[in-house]
Amino acid sequence: MKVAEGGGARAGCVWREGARSRRPPRPAVGAPVRVPGMGGPRRTLSLFLILVPVCLHGALSHEAGPAAPRKPFFERLRRLEEQFRRLQEVTLTHLRGLAGNYNLSYNVDTRFRSLALETQAVALAVNRSQATVQGDLSHLKTWMQKAQRRSRKLDSRLLALDAALSHRDRQLAQAGKEQEAQRDALAGLGLTLRGLQDTVARLTHLVQSQGTRLAALERRLQVARPGTMAPGPPPTLPPAQPGLPNPGSPEPQMGRQALRAQPEPGDPPPDFASRLQGTREPPGPGSRPARPPDTQGETCNVGPVLVFPNASTQNAAFLSPGFPAALRALSVCSWVRVASGHLGTLLSYATEENDNKLVLHGRDSLVPGSVHFVIGDPAFRELPLQPLLDGRWHHVCVIWTSTLGRYWLHVDRRLVATGSRFREGYDIPPGGSLVLGQEQDSVGGGFDSSEAFVGSVAGLAIWDRALVPGEVASLATGRELPRGAILTLDNAHWEGGFVQRVNCSCLELCP
Repeated sequence: MKVAEGGGARAGCVWREGARSRRPPRPAVGAPVRVPGMGGPRRTLSLFLILVPVCLHGALSHEAGPAAPRKPFFERLRRLEEQFRRLQEVTLTHLRGLAGNYNLSYNVDTRFRSLALETQAVALAVNRSQATVQGDLSHLKTWMQKAQRRSRKLDSRLLALDAALSHRDRQLAQAGKEQEAQRDALAGLGLTLRGLQDTVARLTHLVQSQGTRLAALERRLQVARPGTMAPGPPPTLPPAQPGLPNPGSPEPQMGRQALRAQPEPGDPPPDFASRLQGTREPPGPGSRPARPPDTQGETCNVGPVLVFPNASTQNAAFLSPGFPAALRALSVCSWVRVASGHLGTLLSYATEENDNKLVLHGRDSLVPGSVHFVIGDPAFRELPLQPLLDGRWHHVCVIWTSTLGRYWLHVDRRLVATGSRFREGYDIPPGGSLVLGQEQDSVGGGFDSSEAFVGSVAGLAIWDRALVPGEVASLATGRELPRGAILTLDNAHWEGGFVQRVNCSCLELCP
């Protein structure tokens, strides 16, 4: 019985040979169990630790149970087999759950590793994108700085353009005012000229009447003895014309004296003055001697006189400090007396860019008395100055303005030449060399004796604006110097040569 009981107790954990012959072999207790997806000593040990408590629990429950009637051995063995099968199924279920959990954890680790790799790749891509964005931002910042600098430059240019346009508008307004003043002056001058023409016509008729009377007197004097008057009736005088004085009255004599003393350029022609000066009436009781022929008025208060005695290349006078700013208008006026057969160079202004920025010169090859008025070589106009070749003092005034390119030439108060479209909108630049009496082929030099001026210059002055006819008339009569002259002969200096500075109270007294 004991053996049977002991055998029955052991049968709950050991397979019998007969049972193995009828059922598939099962792993012995303590043998390593192979589960799909699991392996290794650690997994076998875990399985063993689970099975041992189960077997011990079954054995203890069997011994501690109440005594029961003995059953057949095979029936007991069948129960044990069923219990073991159920235990095996439960164990397999637990093992499969463990294997499933292991596989799940293994897959989770794999996924975590793949996610880590993907995260690293994403981090690298983000870093690259961040570097690219930083580069783009730096380029954008550089471009914005350049754009700001360009914007500031454009703003400064716009401000400068606005200032230039405002200055031009002011100049145009001033030029318009000057043109209106010139038109008014020309209108007044036209009225004065018509009045002078009427006066000259009346005086010409008077001269003809007096010429007839003088011819009759000369015939009577030819037949009379010296110191006596020819007998006979007095010559018949022509009847007086309406509106004219009687030739027999003393008024013509007063008129002759007034005409000889009149210095205005609207006076009668020179042949009329010479005829008046060449006639002599017979002296009578209490009569006054006739005035000399050189008392036609005097021009004074003209300042210093520069004398250029010959055509030496050393005879040059420099006006300094030159033009203080760019000129958009110009007036050059002076008294001139020419001592040679051609005019030569009155004025020359040269810069490093162009040695003929402003020139008034006449060459031997030109028509005698003509002069080239040059502004920014090669542009020029030819001006007629033939009256200057008579060896007497004449007042010359050359005026130019860039507005419409207008220019005027005045000789002895008369407008001799005018024109337009000459260097319209041009600026004469500052910083050059201004020379009197020589033409410059380089700044301050390159003189040629064939282009030299021989004669005298007095009262020269330069303005940076266009003078009106009234101001030109004031200069020509020596009354006053218009305001705003930027250069005069007081600014002249020279080194070596034979140029002389002479102070004369009046031009007629200069040597």
